[in-house]
Amino acid sequence: MISYNYEIDFKLDNEIKISKWLSDVIRSENKKEGELNYIFCDDAYMLEINNQYLKHDTLTDIISFDYSVGNELHGDIFISIERVKDNAFDFKVLFVEELLRVMAHGVLHYCDYKDKSIAEKKIMRLKEDEKIKLFHVEQ
Repeated sequence: MISYNYEIDFKLDNEIKISKWLSDVIRSENKKEGELNYIFCDDAYMLEINNQYLKHDTLTDIISFDYSVGNELHGDIFISIERVKDNAFDFKVLFVEELLRVMAHGVLHYCDYKDKSIAEKKIMRLKEDEKIKLFHVEQ
């Protein structure tokens, strides 16, 4: 089950469509959907999470806590809407495209994709692009 929590004045336009897409992303990686919680917040909230749990004093667009068991994905995915908006502007893409990228990114981490090295980042970006294309396929 995929749930959405809003710590700021923001709401997804179509939770049902996005949930179906995320379920498709999970199945496309041969994983099972468990409980995934998306928490949308601002930079201050994200910085507090980053400091408290990861001991990082930096801004970031996403922090994911993976509680997966075997092939069943479970976790909490925190997303800073402020960072997503800024990144969309910086990368010259639509906000919705950047938001989908970040939402997929969290799930891909639970599927064992990493992004620490240059090679890992390249694979992660290709997987993100692949998953965004799934969103645009007519159901």
